[in-house]
Amino acid sequence: MCLGIPARLESIDEAADDCFRTGKISFGGISRTVSLAMLTEAKPGDYVLVHAGVALSLISEQEATTVFEYLKESGELGEEGLAEEET
Repeated sequence: MCLGIPARLESIDEAADDCFRTGKISFGGISRTVSLAMLTEAKPGDYVLVHAGVALSLISEQEATTVFEYLKESGELGEEGLAEEET
């Protein structure tokens, strides 16, 4: 089973072609760069589902909020973001 985490797409690196395009995402207070190769239609402000550094699909803001609320309730999302992502 894999876990996809919702994130807001903050910016896109426009220098790369669609196959190698990356973007900066934010989730739970953490920012990361992810591959956008599978989501050529994604644009800043969209919410995406991310797994293993790849944005897999577009999701609604409501769906992203619901997942983050669940993660907070379950203790998987701390004050600084996802518990396993803390450094």
